[in-house]
Amino acid sequence: MDKYDVLKQYFGHSSFRDGQEPLVNALLNGEDALGIMPTGAGKSVCYQVPALLLPGITLVISPLISLMKDQVAALISAGVPAAYLNTSLTPAQLETATARAAQGAYKIIYVAPERLDTTSFRRFAQNAAISLLAVDEAHCVSQWGQDFRPSYLRIADFCSSLPHRPPIGAFTATATQRVRQDIVRLLCLNHPRTVVTGFDRPNLYFEVLRPRDKKAALTEILARQEGRCGIVYCATRKTVEQVAALLDAKGFSVGRYHAGLSVEERRMSQEDFQYDRIQVIVATNAFGMGIDKPNVRFVIHYNIPRSMEAYYQEAGRAGRDGDPAECVLLYSGQDMITARWMIEHSEVNEDLTPEEQTRKRSDDYRRLEQIASWAQRRSCLRAGFLRYFGQNAPDGCGHCSACLGPKYSFAASQSSKAVRPAFGRQQSAAEANPWPDHDVPAWSGRRDGEDGNDTNLYSEKPELLPMKKGYRPGAGVMKEAESVNPELLEQLRRVRASLAGKLRMPAYIVCDDKALRDMAAKLPHTVEEMTEVYGFGTVKAKKYGPAFVKAISAWETASR
Repeated sequence: MDKYDVLKQYFGHSSFRDGQEPLVNALLNGEDALGIMPTGAGKSVCYQVPALLLPGITLVISPLISLMKDQVAALISAGVPAAYLNTSLTPAQLETATARAAQGAYKIIYVAPERLDTTSFRRFAQNAAISLLAVDEAHCVSQWGQDFRPSYLRIADFCSSLPHRPPIGAFTATATQRVRQDIVRLLCLNHPRTVVTGFDRPNLYFEVLRPRDKKAALTEILARQEGRCGIVYCATRKTVEQVAALLDAKGFSVGRYHAGLSVEERRMSQEDFQYDRIQVIVATNAFGMGIDKPNVRFVIHYNIPRSMEAYYQEAGRAGRDGDPAECVLLYSGQDMITARWMIEHSEVNEDLTPEEQTRKRSDDYRRLEQIASWAQRRSCLRAGFLRYFGQNAPDGCGHCSACLGPKYSFAASQSSKAVRPAFGRQQSAAEANPWPDHDVPAWSGRRDGEDGNDTNLYSEKPELLPMKKGYRPGAGVMKEAESVNPELLEQLRRVRASLAGKLRMPAYIVCDDKALRDMAAKLPHTVEEMTEVYGFGTVKAKKYGPAFVKAISAWETASR
């Protein structure tokens, strides 16, 4: 069996996506690798395919329990022996799982970085045949990244302590050049094969509004979503509670998530969202990293995030399935005051020296200024953040509010005037500068993008990625999907929901909407024909195919 056989049999794909194959080849050849690929581009395949071809175990370092559970459930569903070792297991379950891992029962094992320091895991690792180590969300190793996790700094020591250092693959969707350099240095990657496929998510529409009444704007935007699911991000726990209560009173199917809730409350909210029991989840940034739900159709930021990296990652949770999705930011000067206060009162990181802490806080202020600049720009929003991450981009994408005019201008009477002041009244002094006179950030009074120059967004000189011939960010994202019978599609959705319910897993683990549409178009009549459906490998086709085939046959009979 070669890499193409593995890709088809377990993951149901006939070819690799852009950037995947070079990373797979590097890891199979025993080389280190670094993959910078946007959300939904298939980073996990880059280490999962080698894991199934290499002789021993692959360890995957992952920061969140929810991510581990989703990934392991998807792998088991595809026929891959996989497990996770984390604090969600009881001591007895952990002991059993570790013992089975030592016996070679799993090909892929997900662990939190903190577990690398435990005596029991170290003992296991010293005696296990570890062929590959993958680091997911690798930007967490850098103190200049938005999700710095000190425990990631100990990954390199763990690797060096092994009897045989395996090749290391590091993967992230969010990394500036500075963070990339940190990943290589702090993980001690050895001349890694580096692949940067770009940062654009062409299926995402971006909009910035500046509403007078955020609550009214939010409810009007959600009313247009027609029951689709999405995330509303808020800056503080208090705001989460207020917004969730508002939406609940308005009749929306809504849940809430923040660090002030109990572990059980957070678990239930997340499961309600993943299992489609609620339409909207209102959350702080404590929710989401590693969320693998593919059918999130919108992400609304009720408050501005504290960095471009955070915004890109949070907004990027929309449209993971490649279908059109929307990312809307409700911007206000008051948000900047709140964000600055949160930076000033952030927890002291004891893993950093006082000098490093000072530099980190200064960098946090600078990144806040950068996203404020982006939110106020009058030119293409997509070009702004692509250039921030070092990717070349045309001056217009034709798929953002700056290029098209606000799609949701009805939700904010002053939105287009505030974001694009050339077409309306000028901002008042209070609106343009929410800061006290003695504490004015560098971006105040500057209208970014007027001259098409984005250099003020950068913390470093960007190394612009080359553009592919004919490539245009945002182009063609609204292309119509292949026409399928809506009644059949709904029946297939019901079959998927039934299968997922019986197996107690989210529906998207069975298959995503893209697979259902492909199924409805191809009309497979046998399990073998099911393997031609997008995302259906051999095991998944045998496991779930008969139920779908039966539903298709019944629909065809009834339609005659």
